[in-house]
Amino acid sequence: MKLPRIPEYSEDDAKKAWEYAENYEIMDAVFRYNNKYLHWEELKYRELPVDPLYVWILMKIFRNREMKYLFFDELRLKYNLLDDFLEKLHYLDKSAAGSISSGLDSMSRDRDKFIINSLMEEAIASSQIEGAAVTRKIAKQMLREKRKPVNKDERMILNNYLTMKEITTIKNRELTPDLILHIHASITRNTLDNPEDEGRFRDNNEIRVFDQSGNVLHTPPDFKKVEELIGKFCEFANNDEGQFIHPVIKGIILHYLMGYIHPFNDGNGRCARSIFYWYMLRKDYWLFEYMAVSRAIKDTTGQYKMAYQYTESDENDLTYFIRYNLSAVKTAVDNIQKYIEKKQKENKQALKILQESDGLNLRQADIIKSLIKDPDKPVTIKEIMETYHIAYGTARKDLFHLERSGYLHKQMSGKEYYFIFQGLKNQ
Repeated sequence: MKLPRIPEYSEDDAKKAWEYAENYEIMDAVFRYNNKYLHWEELKYRELPVDPLYVWILMKIFRNREMKYLFFDELRLKYNLLDDFLEKLHYLDKSAAGSISSGLDSMSRDRDKFIINSLMEEAIASSQIEGAAVTRKIAKQMLREKRKPVNKDERMILNNYLTMKEITTIKNRELTPDLILHIHASITRNTLDNPEDEGRFRDNNEIRVFDQSGNVLHTPPDFKKVEELIGKFCEFANNDEGQFIHPVIKGIILHYLMGYIHPFNDGNGRCARSIFYWYMLRKDYWLFEYMAVSRAIKDTTGQYKMAYQYTESDENDLTYFIRYNLSAVKTAVDNIQKYIEKKQKENKQALKILQESDGLNLRQADIIKSLIKDPDKPVTIKEIMETYHIAYGTARKDLFHLERSGYLHKQMSGKEYYFIFQGLKNQ
């Protein structure tokens, strides 16, 4: 992968570019590609009526007129609020407080199950981004059955899952260096080559971010500044006075800054995404408890990494990183809407089963509904307990009732029962 670069140009180049400012075709390209916020690496291959350099110079001139600036230590960050950003932010604000809530309210009995499923998706995808080679199916089965992880990759996923669950309970706490260290320790437990790195800031400058070809993509600040930078990071996260920054934009900036500081020898990406999740919940974006943003990121990992590179290569212009992450969030919201529509249809199927069956409650009908979709898959008490967020005794009672009613066949594996779907009674 070739590292992105921004072209250098002289005053004469700038004067020449300005001469094209009265050309309609050229200015149309300038505003069109600024709306898309193309990086030079994307622009230079476009078919243009003049040298792409002159179009780029004009694009930069007009970008700078609307630029917002943010200073973090010695780092000068900047970003543009594109119309597309405002539209996505409005959509997210509206969705978090309005239209989607009605859909979730109609599924209130499934709320805990829905949250647990989303936390699983987020934990699995966030780990897969960092290289965990475990399929979603196997990972979900491990989490639902509360099976002990058998390797490092499964441990990464379990750690992420437990950390995400904990964040939902500490969302109202202010961010501190100790809390960041705690989050990191939770995420990385028993997964690092050096266990002493768990929950500890790096004490060396050996860390670099490389691409697959060995090119250095990012050199983090000196390790001697890490504690100071993390202190300022926490202050920025906790303090909303002064310059207003939309909460979702600020959460994305926190995500970026954690990657920039790179305070740990390993686990920086997982920690950054966890803090973004914490900040969104802290700012009352309750919808994020139902969202798996990392799943949207995992499906476009190359673009995720490139968003970091575009920002750093173009004078710390965060617009590239914001653009990518807002799209990922929008995708996650869209996925929730699709999921709600799907679950509402499935609930109707469960109600139909309930109406046609004797002696089943709605949860038991839902268990039957899920088994109809995957009839060859055995189910355990622990899996039902975790899936429906109910006590062990309740899960056991449900499965034994379904077994006595003829829907399931009970078998033993070691000291544990497992149940196999037998079909509907009226078939």
